[in-house]
Amino acid sequence: MTDLSYVRTEMLSERDPPLSTTGVIGWIRENLFNGLSNSVLTLASLAFIYWVLSHFIPWFWSPTWNGTSLGQCREMIGAAGKESGACWGVINERWPQMLFGFYPVEERWRPILAFVLMFVALIPVLFNMISRRWNWFLLALVLFVTTLFVASGWLAVVAQVLLVVAMIWIGRLILVTKVSDRADEIKAGARRLPNPLMFSAAFVFIMPWLLWGGTVWAPIATAFGFVVGWGAFRVLAPVAGSLVAMILGVVAAVVWWLFLVGPVAAGLHGLLPVGLEPVQSRNFGGLLLSVTIGVVAISVSLPLGIVLALGRQSDLMLVKWMSVGFIEFIRGVPLITLLFVASFLLNVFMPPGTNFDIILRVIIMATLFSAAYIAEVVRGGLAALPKGQYEAADALGLDYWKAQRLIIMPQALKISIPGIVSVFIGLFKDTTLVSIIGLLDPIGLSNSIRADVAWNGIVWELYGFIAFLFFIITFLMSRYSMYLERRLRTDHR
Repeated sequence: MTDLSYVRTEMLSERDPPLSTTGVIGWIRENLFNGLSNSVLTLASLAFIYWVLSHFIPWFWSPTWNGTSLGQCREMIGAAGKESGACWGVINERWPQMLFGFYPVEERWRPILAFVLMFVALIPVLFNMISRRWNWFLLALVLFVTTLFVASGWLAVVAQVLLVVAMIWIGRLILVTKVSDRADEIKAGARRLPNPLMFSAAFVFIMPWLLWGGTVWAPIATAFGFVVGWGAFRVLAPVAGSLVAMILGVVAAVVWWLFLVGPVAAGLHGLLPVGLEPVQSRNFGGLLLSVTIGVVAISVSLPLGIVLALGRQSDLMLVKWMSVGFIEFIRGVPLITLLFVASFLLNVFMPPGTNFDIILRVIIMATLFSAAYIAEVVRGGLAALPKGQYEAADALGLDYWKAQRLIIMPQALKISIPGIVSVFIGLFKDTTLVSIIGLLDPIGLSNSIRADVAWNGIVWELYGFIAFLFFIITFLMSRYSMYLERRLRTDHR
């Protein structure tokens, strides 16, 4: 009989992996020291990082926050027993100017409110994790806090009372749970809240009014131009056809904006004078100017770029040639050239007596420049779609616009997200080029600050602060791009 004593009769319990292959030690061995070449590169990189930090940290950690001039900063550095250091007094003294330019101090609540409202308006557009109840509650809260600080009189008291009532009612909708005896009533009340995208659309007209001021009837009359165009389309569509009615509707809106907005706003202001103190564009500057140009150009260039991409693929030869000509011309011209055109030549091509604001001219050129690049990015997304998607839309009996809106464009935009965000980041950084035509963006303001006798010789502190501001904004844009890609990912990997 065979001796089977060497055969194990029970299973051994699992043993933990070696400590050298798990946790932090395992990650270091696998990624940093998994070979001779990688080990040498890791040690060299650590030495370089140590060398940089050993010079940067002592320079950065400088007791000069309260300095009032470069000379005083050097005295503070010498008193601390250091040979060199950063002069942070310039940031402490001039950071409001770096953010707001020469915007009147007593009116700076307006750009602050405008950009806070901008985030509230962007929530329903960019994110889907917040309900319409929370969106309206945040809007009411922002407006209530604003009236506490900047408004007075009986009108302010009435507005505050109304806003408090609105917050209580919306808060009641938020806090009551589904197991409540009045759950059906609460749900019905929640459905009665309007879509927060209504405020997002209205913010397009609120923001310029807050920043530039003037009569409140100007943005209202401007918004009414869309009503004029839509009304003309609805009246003419049964008679002239959809395409002709659309063209005539656009013409009616343009005529309203060019010739009638001013007189109508002036007449209404004469009847009911309500408005804000006007602020001239020459007072804009700093990060306020860059964000204003960047936000408006980004918001307008995306839909314009989509239209140009569809026009380039159109079967109508005239539309296709016009789209191709515009895209190739804009892509072949440097942005700085377009900015010079906006600064010196744009008024020449306008009707006599027309005087476009310089910031508006820059926004127009930046928008056109960005739209041309976005059109090519979107065209790449359209080309990446399988032909079967177009055939599926035809099989469902959808017309061109429904097919684009429901099937084609959502998929093409999802593919194009990295390229679109890259164009937006480049556009926001290119807003610093406006210093070439005399606008005081952060770079232009830093040059004017360095021309001051007290701060003559300051370099790294100012440009480092500007770089930090731009890095924060562009980094958030790139993080949102990655979040949007993850949210729209529908494959099963």
